[in-house]
Amino acid sequence: MLAAAAVLAGCTTGTTGTTGASGTTEAAPDAPGTTAAAPKTSPAPAQGTARTPRGTLLVADFGSDTVTFVDPGRDGSGRGGKAIGSVEVGTAPYGLVVGEDGRAWVATAEGVAVVDTQRRTRLALVPYETETGPVTTGEYRGGGMGIALAPDGRHVYVGVNVPDGNGTVEVIDTASREVTGTAPVGRRPFDVDVSPDGREVYATDHDSFDVTAVDARTLKTRRMEVAPYGTEGGLGSWLKPHYAVVRPQDGKLLLPFEGERLAVLDPRTGEVAIERMTANTHQHGAALAPDGTLLVVGTGPIGSDDEDPSLTVRTPDGEERIVPLDGPHEDVAVSEDGRTAYVTGGFTRDGYWNGITVVDLEDVKSDGKSEPVRLEAGNRPLGIAVL
Repeated sequence: MLAAAAVLAGCTTGTTGTTGASGTTEAAPDAPGTTAAAPKTSPAPAQGTARTPRGTLLVADFGSDTVTFVDPGRDGSGRGGKAIGSVEVGTAPYGLVVGEDGRAWVATAEGVAVVDTQRRTRLALVPYETETGPVTTGEYRGGGMGIALAPDGRHVYVGVNVPDGNGTVEVIDTASREVTGTAPVGRRPFDVDVSPDGREVYATDHDSFDVTAVDARTLKTRRMEVAPYGTEGGLGSWLKPHYAVVRPQDGKLLLPFEGERLAVLDPRTGEVAIERMTANTHQHGAALAPDGTLLVVGTGPIGSDDEDPSLTVRTPDGEERIVPLDGPHEDVAVSEDGRTAYVTGGFTRDGYWNGITVVDLEDVKSDGKSEPVRLEAGNRPLGIAVL
């Protein structure tokens, strides 16, 4: 894996996939202000009919300007599932998060879209205060990437990428739908997370090998290097942090690297402990199941000795099972009961496909042999949430 650091990377260009759409659709930004005058939906529930069912999946379509609602099929297994509608949100949506009130906040290239997931309608587009240049598509586009919601639901935090420079975290008041503050962070904030008590926000800064902690009240920041392979190669290195999860019991951040090392960052001290991982593949998305099981998406090889794409299922005591995936994937979400994982096939580089792989976690944990189910859904889907 270390030989891969010499390859020009950063998780490379990826503007066109081998099996997906080109991802070049651009939507004109709304006029100044936060409310979309004529949001487009396709389709929305008719008046008087049932609204979006609980357990529906919502994916951010990086290859278009929409989010797609997906029926996860019988018992959430993927079997018989299908897309049930899409909503236009803005150019190249990346991450998304859904609040207890059913509103989704979607990080696009031009602003954060607010979506009523019950009525499947865009309510507003909150423009960024950070200057990111022209609205574009592709992996290195400017605009929102990682996004998170405060535990009390009063603020949304979005990592804004500034091409060729350091990014920011912007704070959005969920009641007024306005940006109320901006904090400087590192380069390309792939992921954003919040401490269990809501006091700190963490931006995982891909191209600067660090995590920036932002005080949620004062917006003061501090950088913590997370580079278990070192920083040699700089922007050309593959060996950078991508996604993180916050462990609820102690507030530590878990950051997987290359299917070989799990960096456990204590944000109070900045100290990083390293634990062994076993998938031996380039890794992106991560999520925690209700029982503390860590799920990590392996996107596939970047070196000649690397393994193929996979989903790592890691118990709290460190035991791992590796589920092979058919082709690269990007992010993962878990069903409310913790029994099922949904892995998006969008991926930020070439090789993506327009769908979701559904993995039965109970079968995996019991060493069962059932095959994951592939469910067509969305257009190069990246971010995902279970409604």
